[in-house]
Amino acid sequence: MNKEMTEMTMKIFRQINPSRRAVMIGIASAAAVLPLAGPALALSETQATAHVEKLVAAINKVIASGKSESQMIKEFEKIFVKYSDVKHLAGYALGVEGRRASSSQKKAFTKAFQGYIARKYGKRFREFIGGKLQVLSTKTVKSHVEVKTMAYLKGQSPFDVTFFVHEKHGKPLFYNMYIEGINMLLNEQREIGAMLDKRRGNIDQLIKDLKTAG
Repeated sequence: MNKEMTEMTMKIFRQINPSRRAVMIGIASAAAVLPLAGPALALSETQATAHVEKLVAAINKVIASGKSESQMIKEFEKIFVKYSDVKHLAGYALGVEGRRASSSQKKAFTKAFQGYIARKYGKRFREFIGGKLQVLSTKTVKSHVEVKTMAYLKGQSPFDVTFFVHEKHGKPLFYNMYIEGINMLLNEQREIGAMLDKRRGNIDQLIKDLKTAG
């Protein structure tokens, strides 16, 4: 990745959430790119690619709808729930703290997290107006499929976005994505961890604040 692309990528993530972390949870590991344990891969590269193409088309449809930002965010949350493995994303973001969370807390956190993600990333989707996301290649890696795309935005150099797709409950779902090599899932785990630290480990308070964050 050249210097220009690195600076642009970090700019995108800073714009997504301008607040800087004072505390980092160092739980980074190879698990950040692995799906939950499950049966042998039944998902084909064609299915994974089609899933990502439908996801992109759904996002573009909302962007072109002319709806208000608040209405668009609601639509993006529906898209997120439909096309992603929300439980996996939320569980990973909560990290080791999830071990002490009750079932009701985990459920409430997952609900709050999906709204948080929709607001946080939905606000950035406006950048795709007049642009496009093009699928370049797919490859199977162990029990998931990686779908590499290239984002073309007006006034910016193209950058790659890779979706990680696995099969869950008999259907394809994306459970992570990399933007120029930056791991969204790990980034969210760190963000959520910092938020929890600021609340002295109070999961209920984190859930309450997450409902309006992003």
